[in-house]
Amino acid sequence: MATLEAGVPIAQSPPCLRTRPRVSLVIPTLNEEHTVADVIGAVPRGMVDDIIVADSGSTDRTAERALAAGARVVLEDRRGYGRACNAGVQAAADSAIVVFLDGDGSDCPELISSLLQPILAGDYDFVIGSRVRGKREPGSMSAHQVLAGRLVGAMLRILYGVRYTDMCPFRAIRRDALVRLGMREMTYGWNLGMQMRAARAGLRILELPVAHRRRAGGTSKVSGSLIGTLRASIRIGLTLARVALKPKS
Repeated sequence: MATLEAGVPIAQSPPCLRTRPRVSLVIPTLNEEHTVADVIGAVPRGMVDDIIVADSGSTDRTAERALAAGARVVLEDRRGYGRACNAGVQAAADSAIVVFLDGDGSDCPELISSLLQPILAGDYDFVIGSRVRGKREPGSMSAHQVLAGRLVGAMLRILYGVRYTDMCPFRAIRRDALVRLGMREMTYGWNLGMQMRAARAGLRILELPVAHRRRAGGTSKVSGSLIGTLRASIRIGLTLARVALKPKS
């Protein structure tokens, strides 16, 4: 795993002047050259100390454009959404809170503070956005994505008593809590695995409605093709079964 430093560094306050815990934003990417710079540009710098673009094998100019926009780029040789997220978490070793959002322009960086505030206040450990409960741009989510989120949420409520309505990638979590979860899902099961493991571990969890837009460019790796949808569905199903059946330590 290699790290490339940004050509335009993010303005940061000295540690002695910072009045809140250090926050890193992790943006997992795969061929997002048309959108990643705009996503980085929309991040509220007053709430985020470090922007990490975790790239898992892009063949376009994603890394180059992320660097030019002011991010730190972590290169993960192996493809996999979870592997990219995990590489970003490892790179954020000096941060207390990690925020995740996608690099395709569908998530709204301006809402980062809404996810951070409950954690900064000390009330919650894990805050996840819900596209299903929020205002969605027409066409931003397919009917089967909405249905899958609700069905999985119903199962997790039965298993753990935690109410989820979505497997939204836009989320914030205390880094020490995330590390203790022992994440193992290195592909499309990463988001669901985090939600299940957080519930099993008894983390204080809050789900908030978030706005969601159509992706600003490129093709979705999940819903953009039948093969992608089937592959993601299988991975998510295996994650659900594996974590649910794992005995509590």
